Amino acid sequence: MSGEHLWEARVELLSGTTGKILEIGFGTGLNLPHYPPATESITTVDVNPGMQVLAARRIEASSIAADVRVLDGEQLPMEDASFDSVVSTWTLCSIRNAEQALREVYRVLKPGGRFFFLEHGLSHEPAVRRWQNALTPVQRLVADGCHLNRDMKGLIGGQGFQFREANEFYMEGVPRPFGYTYRGVADK
Repeated sequence: MSGEHLWEARVELLSGTTGKILEIGFGTGLNLPHYPPATESITTVDVNPGMQVLAARRIEASSIAADVRVLDGEQLPMEDASFDSVVSTWTLCSIRNAEQALREVYRVLKPGGRFFFLEHGLSHEPAVRRWQNALTPVQRLVADGCHLNRDMKGLIGGQGFQFREANEFYMEGVPRPFGYTYRGVADK
């Protein structure tokens, strides 16, 4: 998840984040260098404790204060309306109950807060969808629960978010069943 075209997608998405930020699915911290300099703080959530060890180098190199937590995005222990921005990049595909995680994102966002997302998911093309549906059971086994066939725009919109910006496209250099991408910003 660190190719040049993926870095560019991260930079573009994260340039609009502000204030106190929550990132679900922090992983190895690939987004950290791309947050704007005015970022107040970031709270990170990742269910895999091994990722925290891998992210330590990026956290140490960053000037942003990071509160790193090993948690699952479905049950966030944060107070209601406590973040200005919430970020999810290539994470909602692997959360067991994505709807519940999105309800939690909505809950912890301040009124007027923004959800920034960059996710792969269900294509609009029937032939690609067939491949996504066929490959998802194997993908879930080999890629930490990843579903190729989730309608990310429908999931996000179904939790009460209002889309400020929403784009769908195939990621360059990625096979179509794996590369259909949703990128956008949704307001609470």
